[in-house]
Amino acid sequence: MNETPSWDANDLDVETPNAARMYDYYLGGSHNFASDREAAARAVQVTPTMIPGARANRAFLQRAVRFCLDAGIRQFLDLGSGIPTVGHVHEIAHAIDPSTRVAYVDIEPIAVAHTRRMLSDTSAVTVTQADLQDPQEVLKSPGVADLLDFSEPAAVLAVAVLHFVPDSKNPAGMLDAYCDAVAPGSFLAVSHITDHYDTPERVAEIDRLYSSTTNAARHRTFEDFTRLIGDRELVDPGAVYATDWRPDPGTVPAEGARTAFWAALAHIS
Repeated sequence: MNETPSWDANDLDVETPNAARMYDYYLGGSHNFASDREAAARAVQVTPTMIPGARANRAFLQRAVRFCLDAGIRQFLDLGSGIPTVGHVHEIAHAIDPSTRVAYVDIEPIAVAHTRRMLSDTSAVTVTQADLQDPQEVLKSPGVADLLDFSEPAAVLAVAVLHFVPDSKNPAGMLDAYCDAVAPGSFLAVSHITDHYDTPERVAEIDRLYSSTTNAARHRTFEDFTRLIGDRELVDPGAVYATDWRPDPGTVPAEGARTAFWAALAHIS
């Protein structure tokens, strides 16, 4: 693969590994650079869980989106949306209802630039470059406020992103702000890396590796994960491993995938 993909990356930092582009690599995408691939390959050498874990998390996202659509939701706010590798939110939603509105939000410029280019002809989808840690700025941005109707139920998606938000930024309070902005009958989908997807030594090594990227990751316990969700009512089966959240019939988790991510879908009342 060439150093520079076919889409424009002028004036962007492609030398420092980036978590969104590394995640794209784990999912089998092509929107990443040599620095991202090298860092991701080192992570996979530390623990092969990285690839099946990322793909299990993506499968949870897809199931959660379908659940919300079945419940009548027709607008989604995807926080930390990353690069729209195959099977992203708008693809799942538009396969069921092409009028579904999806507002993507990410701070990573390459993710935003590529999403804008790919979806330039899709009026039901926007992408906003903003820091999800600033809910008020995100919620008033034109790509969100002009697309989503906050008087109607929506799904707030915080999938595989909260482990990049430090405790000092109050991630639980951040989620509260987004949930307060949407109408009753909405949903909150959350997933988070576990603190035990491999041995403590390998988990610590992944910590060190990500600290050298643009996005340091934080491993949280199950109790920490559930505190992020608060006392919101959970959709069955509750807060579980991502592979155990309403799995498709007959599916068997890939080796190493089961303990990679926690996941939950909560009612917003």
